[in-house]
Amino acid sequence: GRGAARGGPGGMQSALFLAVRHGGRMERGGRRRSEPEEADKGRMKRTIIKDWKTRLSYFLQNSSNSNKRKSKKAGKQRNYFRPSPEEAQLWSEAFDELLANKYGLAAFRAFLKSEFCEENIEFWLACEDFKKTKSPQKLTSKAKKIYNDFIEKEAPKEINIDFQTKNMIAQSIQDATHTCFSAAQKRVYSLMENNSYPRFLESEFYQELCKKTPISRAAQGT
Repeated sequence: GRGAARGGPGGMQSALFLAVRHGGRMERGGRRRSEPEEADKGRMKRTIIKDWKTRLSYFLQNSSNSNKRKSKKAGKQRNYFRPSPEEAQLWSEAFDELLANKYGLAAFRAFLKSEFCEENIEFWLACEDFKKTKSPQKLTSKAKKIYNDFIEKEAPKEINIDFQTKNMIAQSIQDATHTCFSAAQKRVYSLMENNSYPRFLESEFYQELCKKTPISRAAQGT
């Protein structure tokens, strides 16, 4: 308090401590925003966007589609380009628009990683791949892998679904069919659509993509 700050070295120390905690500014009631604070904000924004770009280029290069195009280098490279602002704005019209676009999906994965819930999109992608599997043997082995990675208790990427659904999956993977994970995939899709997707649309990175001026050449994945 003010009384403690007046007298004695103890008061002085606590006042100093407060000053340090407030970045060297002893302000009460949030008076005018100082220039150093604005500079800090700018630095933080640049760091956030830089982290985003690192993750984004990783997801673009490791996307499931890219390894199928190793022979067509030019075609593969083209997919890394930053979308036009008009293209990026389309993603806000429907969650499916975002997931259907390679760059959009990579950006959304980077966003989920920053929110520490990337297991949701990874599970959704694993389910999409699972549904396309033709061989019954592969279906069973993939079902077990998805179960071990995402469903069972203490799984490395455990998703947040109810106990009943988990039990149903545990029984169905013994004789795997394409619908094993349908209920869980719907639940995770709805979780992303209602929570992470709206936050992604409000994020600095998405807002930058919708602007006419690019963030930097690095963001274009070149």
